[in-house]
Amino acid sequence: MAPALPALLCLGEMGGPPFDFLPGTLPKPTIWAEPGSVISWGSPVTIWCQGPPGAQEFHLDKEGNRVFWDREKPPGPRDKDHAGSYQCYYRTRTGWSERSDPLQLVVTGEGSRGLSALPSPVVMSGGNVTLQCGSHQGFNRFLLTKEGEDESSRALDGQQMLDGQTQALFPVGPVTPGHRWTFRCYGFNRDTPQVWSAPSDPVGLLVSGLSGKPSLLTPQGTVVTSGQNLTLQCRSDIGYTRFALSKVGGQDLPQRPAQRPQQGLSQADFPLGPVGTFHRGRYRCYGGHGLSSEWSAPSETLELLVAGRLRDRPSLSVRPGTDTFLLSKEGAAHRPLRLHSQDQDGRYQAEFSLSPVTSAHGGTYRCYGSLSTDPYLLSQPSEPLALVGLSGATGSALRRGSALRGCPSHSPALGGGGGKGEPHRSSCLLLS
Repeated sequence: MAPALPALLCLGEMGGPPFDFLPGTLPKPTIWAEPGSVISWGSPVTIWCQGPPGAQEFHLDKEGNRVFWDREKPPGPRDKDHAGSYQCYYRTRTGWSERSDPLQLVVTGEGSRGLSALPSPVVMSGGNVTLQCGSHQGFNRFLLTKEGEDESSRALDGQQMLDGQTQALFPVGPVTPGHRWTFRCYGFNRDTPQVWSAPSDPVGLLVSGLSGKPSLLTPQGTVVTSGQNLTLQCRSDIGYTRFALSKVGGQDLPQRPAQRPQQGLSQADFPLGPVGTFHRGRYRCYGGHGLSSEWSAPSETLELLVAGRLRDRPSLSVRPGTDTFLLSKEGAAHRPLRLHSQDQDGRYQAEFSLSPVTSAHGGTYRCYGSLSTDPYLLSQPSEPLALVGLSGATGSALRRGSALRGCPSHSPALGGGGGKGEPHRSSCLLLS
């Protein structure tokens, strides 16, 4: 077979005299665009029209406007005027060919829009999720594209929101392993359907299965201080080759390859850097094998509390026998105890009962104040309180071990008590 002759048809310089022709019955050519049919505003693009070796002249129509194209001109920058539907055809000594199949050339421009998964990008196998595409640019249509081997797209009308944003909600599912679930979205207007916004950042769905759940922990403990370096560790004895970390309510799903610190254990570290208020919240992790799109069942939830972000500093004391207080024991793996405060003559306190006391209760304790409206932000810690000599302990033994008894603090930072802005006192009490 003789090689086909490709013709380079470059957008730009759409001049040239009109001419008449009657498309004939020669085989239609093939038309395509490089690097693709979706082009960023200002980027070069080349339209190729490929016919048989005997083709002498190629022509290109844009939505019915006939233009003669020089095959040798180099490509130039694109703009939105070049978006549209194109067909090409060629002429030989015996006549004209049929038109090619249409090529839809889409030009993407600027205009931010966001894509997020509701309620979360983590979906149980067989479950459903809603993808929300929104923008403040006033688009009245949105397009969702699915990437990968089963590439697809669909469009929905935008809905006006109270904040001025327009958005569209795309239901997706059932989500199953074995496919790549990565999406982007675009905004556009009905009167210019081939002129799209720039693409959103990609959103990938994590398909959670039923295999053994890993463990999620942090060497720094669940109560961390603002500015402290933080690392979360996901580990399992199942032998996963990679791990993913998810924050409840978040959209990011960072992944790390598994390390094997010892025989039979796989682990991945997720360094989160210096602690900020945005690190507060609940986390889960997942394990995966190879390139499989299915992940394990989620780990138990790890609550991360950020201390030092509220101005109040409570006091901690022991008495025979509290917005919110938390009691934390140094080195303990379990989450801190949490109680709502009680107002007693302007003094806010919580009583944490450790009864019946055992030797396991020995250690150093601190308490923190918190607001119920943001339970993951804490006050500065109280002064430490050491419980010692607890073997067969009684209430009096507890009191003897509680030399560190602080004084109530005064601050308007924790709500409640008197009128707005009035100071109040707060304390945490251990109840034997």
